[in-house]
Amino acid sequence: MALPAYGVLIGTLDHFAREDPNHFGSWYHGKIYVNARLGLYECAVDVSTPSGVPVQYREVRNLDKRLFSVSSTTDEWHPLARSEESGALDYLRSPLLRGHAGCVGFVASPLIDLVNTILRSPRFGWVESTADNALNLLEERLSHSRRLYVFGRPYTTGLGVHDIHMNQGDPPGQFQGQDGIWQDGGTIIESNGGTLNAFLTKFKTQSLQTDDNGLPV
Repeated sequence: MALPAYGVLIGTLDHFAREDPNHFGSWYHGKIYVNARLGLYECAVDVSTPSGVPVQYREVRNLDKRLFSVSSTTDEWHPLARSEESGALDYLRSPLLRGHAGCVGFVASPLIDLVNTILRSPRFGWVESTADNALNLLEERLSHSRRLYVFGRPYTTGLGVHDIHMNQGDPPGQFQGQDGIWQDGGTIIESNGGTLNAFLTKFKTQSLQTDDNGLPV
């Protein structure tokens, strides 16, 4: 069980667009257009669906660059093995996605340690998307970017990336057969100042506790 293909697109922002909220398919997307070696890639970020299944988003600020193993590669599509060593993302397992932001206090204290652990937890900080709130945040972060890392599944036709969201923890149904660990999608934005920030999305029905096959437990 896994996505048919997985990797990361590295490049620079060309422009950002939103789908017409009155005319879209099964999911409503923000579209990040990324310049890379082969041309312009379309990256579709799910932020809403008319099916009634809510989408949630989370931002993780100030990622530790020492844990970001794909940061020195070239501007193009890179297939990734489903492993921590490859640089793949896993919302529930990646030390990279613990970040530093949200930490409180500079004095050692068991209470402060507990608060910081909660703030860095993958179960903390998810916001229900209204589409606009998620896209407003994403667009603001993109406007100050110098390099982008978009994780997900490549289009089978044309240049693009989709499944830019959590790809594990689905309930029984049509998507659970593609669940797996170390294959989550997401957008990591390198700012003009050099900091790394992650914009992550998931469907509310996806569990934040999974087994070694990426299935909900």
